[in-house]
Amino acid sequence: MTDRSTLAEELYAAERRLQAAQLAGDVEELDRLLHERLVFTGPPDGGCHPEAKRLDLDNHRSRTQVMTKVAEEDLTVLVEGTTGVTCFLGTLEGTFAGEPFSFRMRYTRTWVHTDEHGWRILAAHAGQV
Repeated sequence: MTDRSTLAEELYAAERRLQAAQLAGDVEELDRLLHERLVFTGPPDGGCHPEAKRLDLDNHRSRTQVMTKVAEEDLTVLVEGTTGVTCFLGTLEGTFAGEPFSFRMRYTRTWVHTDEHGWRILAAHAGQV
C-alpha cells in the first residue's frame, strides 16, 4: 500500500484523467475510472441513479452527450485510507441529445482505491452553481 501523500497525488491525477476522458468522449478510460456500482445524484431531476456507469458510458458511446469544455476552477482532494473525495468546481459545455448546454457545476465525487484498479468513482453528486 502506498502512503497517503502518494495516494493524494494519484487521486489528483485520476480526477484530471476523468476530466480529459469526459472532454474526449473516451469511453475506455471512463470505464476504467467508474466503479461498477457507481451511484450518481443530481441533474437533471435531482434523483439517485444507481445505473450511472452504464448510462454515462452509453451517453458518451452514442455521442448523445458531447463535451466541448471542461474548465476546472477549483479542485479539493481528501484521502483517508483507501477512500478519497474530490470537490470539483468548474464550467462544463457541450451538447446533450443535440441541445447545447453550458453550466457552472460543483461535483463531489467519492473514490475508492484498490491495488487492482487504482482510484475509481463509487458515488458522485452534482449541482449547478
